[in-house]
Amino acid sequence: MDTDPRIDLTERDAWLIALRTPGLGNLRIATLHEHFGNLHAALDASRGALRAAGLPDAVCAELARSGRDLIRADLAWLDAAPDRHVLTLADPDYPPLLRRLDDAPPVLFVEGDLNALWRAQIAMVGSRNASRSGSGIAGDFARYFARLGIVVTSGLAEGIDGAAHAACLEAGGATVAVCGTGLDRVYPDRHRELAHRIRTQGALVSEFPIGTPPLPEHFPRRNRIIAGLALGTLVVEASMKSGSLITARLAAECGRDVFAIPGSIHDPRARGCHHLIRNGATLVTEASDVIEALQPIGHELGDALRARLATQAAPPSLACTPDIANGRLLEAIGFAPTDFDSLVTATGLTAGAISSMLMSLELDGHVADLGGGRYQRLAR
Repeated sequence: MDTDPRIDLTERDAWLIALRTPGLGNLRIATLHEHFGNLHAALDASRGALRAAGLPDAVCAELARSGRDLIRADLAWLDAAPDRHVLTLADPDYPPLLRRLDDAPPVLFVEGDLNALWRAQIAMVGSRNASRSGSGIAGDFARYFARLGIVVTSGLAEGIDGAAHAACLEAGGATVAVCGTGLDRVYPDRHRELAHRIRTQGALVSEFPIGTPPLPEHFPRRNRIIAGLALGTLVVEASMKSGSLITARLAAECGRDVFAIPGSIHDPRARGCHHLIRNGATLVTEASDVIEALQPIGHELGDALRARLATQAAPPSLACTPDIANGRLLEAIGFAPTDFDSLVTATGLTAGAISSMLMSLELDGHVADLGGGRYQRLAR
């Protein structure tokens, strides 16, 4: 029994305790928050009030026993480095596309750049036992997306996942790895160095508390987050038993586009992609095909980002409507080539915010990406 008084718990503590309480689960945590207005109030609620909120007696008893001792590992991990964060469903910085999922994770552990989660993302997944050709194609597509300022999101697995992450980093882009373990662990172990690079040039993400091992049932849950964060999912290579088909199905179920790259009819690693194409996935042979198809949802994400920026505390010169924010970014770019760092300095916005807004402006034909981190406004 935890000896710390409940009154000393923060709202973040309450979410972490709820996450670790046996029997709660994602939907019940979301229901508790909606019913009581915050999780701290739910922890303080009487057994009768919890039953009225729909909790079984056994879960009420577990919640009554839960306290700060349950989350000491989580708090120690968070305190150990400044780039470690927790986002909850109540947090305005929770990724907007992921929030749309019916079973959106109530808590996300993040290590790295939080802004990466608000930038436009494309999920790239595929076979762990990738062919040399498949790994090369994944690298080519990932580098193309990185040069456009788009974040490549995947699952840190061997094969296609690792090739996509690595190529994005090599091109100077940001990448997000969604993990099937607690973020104090790296799985597979051979990707330890890759995970370190992702932390410094993107973000590691997990819904699992610190100390959670790589159990088989965790990876389908991880896959729904990969699909939920991204504008669309690209399957590069997959057998009929590949977990990538789960990611593709989950992407389709949450209304995102699914893309697949065809392969040889003799290669079992291509059969999953051919199955997806037969069942409605978009066949792609060039990365530009993916970008063109994702324009509508890309604009939605840009609108959500600009709305979020308009509500954040900012100097008077930056407190403006989303349209004005876009206009000021255009002014900062100008008609002469302008480098990315200059835009950060001129606008005072974060790199992640500018990257997402630039993508929207590029899709609208207002801005050209000149390569090498330089942009130029186009006459219209």
